[in-house]
Amino acid sequence: MIFVCVGSREYQFDRLLEKMDELVRENKLDEEVFAQIGQSDYMPKHYRHVRYMSPDNFHQKQIDADLIISHGGTGALVNALKLGKRVIAVPRLAKYKEHIDDHQIQVCSMLEKQQYLNVVYEMGDLYDTIKQVKNQKTVKIYFRQGNILSLIDEYISKTQNLL
Repeated sequence: MIFVCVGSREYQFDRLLEKMDELVRENKLDEEVFAQIGQSDYMPKHYRHVRYMSPDNFHQKQIDADLIISHGGTGALVNALKLGKRVIAVPRLAKYKEHIDDHQIQVCSMLEKQQYLNVVYEMGDLYDTIKQVKNQKTVKIYFRQGNILSLIDEYISKTQNLL
């Protein structure tokens, strides 16, 4: 199963949900897709979804998933990585009104540089990235307790100092 999660904040992530619907409709994915869609306006037509889930149900979906496609929120990403899951992160972008800024790009790119996950910045790359990730084993399992936030803060500080 592919588990798509977009968080529960007040921002939509229609761009990701629409692309997944297109891939399912075109029979490009050979497994079940299930999504947690949060505040998104787009309602998937070709795969099962719920708006919100309890923390226990969310965690169980992460356990059951073969692949997790997630927004760039640290909570969802770190929990998936601690479970040893293959993860594709899709950062929310301010230009699409998916968030107030592009901080998720920094989070995702840092985790990608450390080879924990793959990142998709443009929806046109999603299908190829899914194929690539399904053919690779998990590169690294995230196991550090509470270290991710300090790594992200350090990375953001370094990149802001370069501006």
